[in-house]
Amino acid sequence: MDEARQSKRNLIMFPLGTIGRDMVYALVTNFLLTFVLFTRELTAGQLSAITAIMVGARIFDALNDPIMGNIIERTRTKHGKFKPWIVAGMLSTSLVIYAAFNVKLQGWSFVWFFGVIYFLYSITYTMGDISYWGMIPSLSSDGDTRNTFTARTTLFAGIGGTGAGILIPMLTTGANAIGGSTTVAYGRIALVIAILCPAFLCFVLFGVRENRDYNSEPVPPVSFKKIWSTLTGNDQLLWIALIFLIHEIGNGVVLSGIGSTYIYFEFGYEGGLYSLFTTIGMSVTALLMIFYPAISRKTPRKAFMKTLTRVALVGYAIMLVPGLFLRSGAVMALGMDLKFLLITLGYMLANFGQYGFYLILMISVINTVEYNEYVHGTRDEGIITSMRPFLTKLASALTVVIASATYLLTGVTKYTNQISSLENAAASGHLAESDKLTQIHSLLQGVTHSQSLGLLLVMIILPCALMLLSYVLYLRHYKLDEKEYDRICGELKTRRAHKGL
Repeated sequence: MDEARQSKRNLIMFPLGTIGRDMVYALVTNFLLTFVLFTRELTAGQLSAITAIMVGARIFDALNDPIMGNIIERTRTKHGKFKPWIVAGMLSTSLVIYAAFNVKLQGWSFVWFFGVIYFLYSITYTMGDISYWGMIPSLSSDGDTRNTFTARTTLFAGIGGTGAGILIPMLTTGANAIGGSTTVAYGRIALVIAILCPAFLCFVLFGVRENRDYNSEPVPPVSFKKIWSTLTGNDQLLWIALIFLIHEIGNGVVLSGIGSTYIYFEFGYEGGLYSLFTTIGMSVTALLMIFYPAISRKTPRKAFMKTLTRVALVGYAIMLVPGLFLRSGAVMALGMDLKFLLITLGYMLANFGQYGFYLILMISVINTVEYNEYVHGTRDEGIITSMRPFLTKLASALTVVIASATYLLTGVTKYTNQISSLENAAASGHLAESDKLTQIHSLLQGVTHSQSLGLLLVMIILPCALMLLSYVLYLRHYKLDEKEYDRICGELKTRRAHKGL
């Protein structure tokens, strides 16, 4: 197959592979704490222990991710250096997530089980995630093609993540919960996603071919010194890593569980409401992912980030005003609660800005591969690209800290523990579904305005502040704009020509 035809095939097959992966990621990152909160009766100590486990697992990833990147760098098989780890990682991840959502333990027994299974997830998902994203630099070094690859892959990742984000609340919470309870519903959904994840990755395994010039290079040793020197010797990687982490913490706050808890407490215990909130909130990002390659050809990244910042600020303002001054159910518009409608529309605009930032920052991380080759003579794709999943997972752990602290400070666990008791009674057949929903509705009448407002303010103020901080740092410290990146790629091409490569 000629190079141009294979490149087109890669552009189709590679993005398709991430749909199932990102359903897994959405299930664990966006709904695991919600699953725990609404199916387990937890003391403050047990919730704090679960939070500590999540953070500890991500600190463990601080070593695990770059080491995995280094192992991938030295892998040489007839199937390349990425695909074997994709297979191993995703098959084992499927087994882990099925176990995580189908255990019936409670109390401290559940906490101990959670600790084991969460660390296993950190290991298995890392194998598949780093190897998958690590392929992008080996598929193309052309700036425009890479923008297309990244944008299209992010779009399909959004399809997987958003699809899961829409369906999971609808099928696990309220009257439409599978099996009549949240406990049963999450177990069955985990099974389906555990099957879909490796199924979608078959597009990558059988349809994608990467550049394997690395086969002509000596196999690098597994070396902590190499990992450390690569990460610390690349000043642009260090800056973009910090900026990416700050942004991802803010970007993940709503989806950490705080958003769903706020919707259920303020507007009713119906998964369809939260699905509508996320559907509208995420819909506009699809347009961004589709048209970003065209936008990037005409608008420099830093100029586009300025536009994204303004759009996000307008969105957060639209969320804040009705949250402060409107009472839920007081005013209706288009057959919907006006307060819910305005907050959802505001989130859509804020999310447009946030996901635009995410796309630009992800491309900026990948572009430090060529900068590393320019400065040090080696690309080290596996090590460098391991930073993105590590930072994403570290940010998700920190948002769990934020979510848990918010729950404890606002006192919402008083209500979620009682909901968990009712959900488990329904799952065991000791309570009819209709009685369960009636009792939960009555229970949520006791939630105070200050408690729900506290959740909303965390959803607005923290993401907004962190987005502004990441924007300022990017403008001041990231130097690899389009002009500089093209210059570096031109210089590298000249060097390779002189070497006869």
